[in-house]
Formats: sequence, C-alpha cells, structure tokens
Amino acid sequence: MNQVLAISLVVLRSADVERARAFYEALGLRLTEEQHGDGPRHYSATLGTVVLEIYPQTNLDTRGLRLGLVVRELSASVQAAVREGGRLVRIDEGAQPATATVTDLDGHRIELTQATRSR
Repeated sequence: MNQVLAISLVVLRSADVERARAFYEALGLRLTEEQHGDGPRHYSATLGTVVLEIYPQTNLDTRGLRLGLVVRELSASVQAAVREGGRLVRIDEGAQPATATVTDLDGHRIELTQATRSR
C-alpha cells in the first residue's frame, strides 16, 4: 500500500514577496533568496524536513491555505505578526497548548501554537 510519509514542501504566493519575507522573518523564519534558472526570485526557509517557499503571486492563488507554525513565545509572535501588517483573527490562551490564528498580508491563515517545554 502506498502511504505518504511526510510533508516536504509548502509554497505560498504573495503579491509583495518582500513584505511577505519581512512578515515571516518577524515570526522567526530564516528565509534565503533563491532563483532557479529564468524562474522568479523567491524566498525559502527549511523547518525540520519541510521547505516553505514564498513566490510572487501569479494566477495561482494560495489564500485558502492554512499554515500551522509552532512558536517559542505565542504572545511575541502575535505581536510581531500584527506589527508587520498581519491581522489577529482569534486567540485561545486557555487551550493546551495556547493557540492564535493570524492572517498574513496576503490573507493566508496562520495558526500559531505555543511550543511545549519538551520541544
């Protein structure tokens, strides 16, 4: 039987890749500028075994994507997202672990989850 073993790639599309880069770097991602051949300039970050890429917006729309990130400090991450132009959708500090949902500048929903001490 075939089975999926892991997620290896997530691609987001952005109307302004520089602002998207600043937004995700404020959350703590380390993005690297890339360009493959004649393709578009974009940014990439590796999180464990998953590569997150931010490409310029094309006719492909990724706003329906919901991205989950585990963060060291939930409150600081929410503040950074809002400071960079994101919008707080909801926060649930009573959940175990605490979570918040924000949107980035392009409308992607990002679920931020407070890291547990064992991480």
